[in-house]
Amino acid sequence: MSETVALIINGRTVRVASGATLAAALINVGELGFRTSPSGDMRAPLCGMGICQECRVTVDDSAHQRACMTPVRAGMNVVTGHPR
Repeated sequence: MSETVALIINGRTVRVASGATLAAALINVGELGFRTSPSGDMRAPLCGMGICQECRVTVDDSAHQRACMTPVRAGMNVVTGHPR
């Protein structure tokens, strides 16, 4: 079993694989909507390499962080723009 870290996603504490990207961690715990478009549509990662910017979330009160480029770390507080 791989090592895990605890983080908070939309107020919910979850354990995810250490070394994963935040995008992978969000998807693995069922958070499929990362942000909301100006027209209200749910958005999620498209390219997986930081170009499309569809995976932007707020991490520790810092908005517009690209989840596909951000490694998880213990204790991080993540807020998506499309909470369940």
